Amino acid sequence: MNRGKFRVITLSADILILALSFVLMSMLKPAGLKAYMMSHITFFVILAFVWLVVSAVSGKIGRGRIVNLRTLFSRVLTANLIATSIVALLLFAMRDLGYSRQVFFGTAITATFLELVLGSVYFAFRKAPLITPAEIRLTERELVARSHPSDASDIIPDPALTMRLQEGCSRLRAEALSSMVAREDAARLAIVSTSEAFNIQNLEHDQYTCIINLKPLNSIRKLDSFLDTVNGRLSGDGLFLCSVETLEQRAVRLREKLSPVVWYLVLVPDFIVNRVLPRLRLTRRLWEFFTKSANPPFSRAEALGRLSRAGFAIRQEKFAGNMLCIKAERRSAPKPVNENGYGLIISLPRIGRDGRTFNVYKLRTMHPYSEYIQDYVYGLHSIAEGGKLKDDFRVTIWGRFARKVWLDELPMIVNILKGDIKLFGVRPLSKHYFSLYDDELRSRRVQYKPGLLPPYYADLPNGLDAIQLSEMKYFDSWDRNPLGTDIRYLARSVYNIFFRNARSA
Repeated sequence: MNRGKFRVITLSADILILALSFVLMSMLKPAGLKAYMMSHITFFVILAFVWLVVSAVSGKIGRGRIVNLRTLFSRVLTANLIATSIVALLLFAMRDLGYSRQVFFGTAITATFLELVLGSVYFAFRKAPLITPAEIRLTERELVARSHPSDASDIIPDPALTMRLQEGCSRLRAEALSSMVAREDAARLAIVSTSEAFNIQNLEHDQYTCIINLKPLNSIRKLDSFLDTVNGRLSGDGLFLCSVETLEQRAVRLREKLSPVVWYLVLVPDFIVNRVLPRLRLTRRLWEFFTKSANPPFSRAEALGRLSRAGFAIRQEKFAGNMLCIKAERRSAPKPVNENGYGLIISLPRIGRDGRTFNVYKLRTMHPYSEYIQDYVYGLHSIAEGGKLKDDFRVTIWGRFARKVWLDELPMIVNILKGDIKLFGVRPLSKHYFSLYDDELRSRRVQYKPGLLPPYYADLPNGLDAIQLSEMKYFDSWDRNPLGTDIRYLARSVYNIFFRNARSA
């Protein structure tokens, strides 16, 4: 049985169970079924709509989500409790309190009971089907090892350089950094261990072919300014080698250092102090005052993004212990710093109609400074299904959830109201993503206003080439019948989203 058919069956069963529960509760009232069918029909429609939407979003009626009795009880009870609570709040907000509480709560409780009983009977007669294991999410170390294999470089480490580096850092880190520097790159080399831009500015020579800083990026207070200074002290395509303790490696270090009980006790306070307070405008200054901005945790994406913002191209990454060593090459002057890099609502430049660039509003789902390394991630991992970048480590844990339920797209309603986009149309693209398209489609794209829901959800293409064909087909149809095309594509998209579990995460 395919997923779409399974969704239709489970959705129909959900409606039938809810309707039977409503009828049963109405029959138990003294006035009888006929009276309550007339007076409570609006209530039932509201309850049924919310009930089904919550069931679809939570996965209660999705194939492969309920695989045993534990997941059955968990998903049914959670989804039905949320739906009942939402309807109760809606009725209270509308001051529509004339509905029978027995019918209201009795319908919800009876429907829940019947779903649990029927579900238990189903699992009693038939074992849960085998489910294809979800794709294993690679760790940070595994991603780096895959994109930067140790045998890909032909550089022979200089033992003398390794010994010099080892005077200021661990042997593992010294060996990792040394393996990134060729002899010609070390023609004019500076090795420092500093967190102050002043010390970089006052190096002996005007320009260097390579600068190695043994101080982790975490210990540099004004990191953006520091990196700008390093950029200015390097020759044309000079190298900058540095290291950083990433969020993931910091978590590993703390788990190894602390007992499980202590780790769980410090987990929440550590997250609030080191991840929340530095990113809120109201508390950022306070955090800087008490901590002197010491050792802020950086994600891998933020560390690479800060380097890219400062005019560097990432050439190599390698782990040494819990430190990520980075080899960056100077490519341009630094770009301006976005002072609101940690905001919850972000605006991203996108190419719209007539090639005009406009700002799209979204909830932040990526680590700060991620926008500066889009081409780097594309070069490492290319495009996945759905048109998104594959193995995109820039997306946060919260971001993956927000994208799955489309929370990140909600602020784009403002763009619809401003007239930048419409409800249905091709996705507004960044400059880099737009450059990946064929010339013909690029020239065609700028003739139309982009939209919130793209043709992807209607056709479900696989890969960039298929996405381009899907968009070209949409444009051809839209030219013949604009309104009819948008209505048809919108209906197919809604069906695929709710009944075929279409996602573009």
